[in-house]
Amino acid sequence: MTRSTGLLILGAMSDPPPAPETIRDLLSYRIHRLANALSRGAARRYRRDFGVSLMEWRILALLGGFAPLTLRDLARESGLDKAQASRAVKALVARGLVERATGAQDAREVALRLSETGAALQHGLMQAARERDEAFRAALPPGTLAALEEAIRLLQAEARRQTPKE
Repeated sequence: MTRSTGLLILGAMSDPPPAPETIRDLLSYRIHRLANALSRGAARRYRRDFGVSLMEWRILALLGGFAPLTLRDLARESGLDKAQASRAVKALVARGLVERATGAQDAREVALRLSETGAALQHGLMQAARERDEAFRAALPPGTLAALEEAIRLLQAEARRQTPKE
């Protein structure tokens, strides 16, 4: 899909919007608010139905799909700093949902994976996440999902471009 096709689908062929005047007009702020709203809804459901925080859910989901992972890899993938990820993993290990093992490549590293109980919980969490995702997709008018996917891809690339390398 070309960029102009995506814009047509989203109805952006009219005059461009005026320049942002306040923080509420900034695209990044609006996306941040949307992400927070999506996270709040997910956090409530996962806490109510499964007894896990949103941070724990992300860790369980990542381990369910990509284990074994090191703490460093898990922190990077989840968008958490290493200390936050470490505390969450420690709590999940204490609850018997995550297991630690010596890394296959380096004995100093710890490889994390789901326990049998954790895998069962993660299966339910993923089902709930798929239901939420399906509802969000269904809220979009026909033809806009592809344009949204392309817009997200372009914005992620621009965000990476604007983020200095450490």
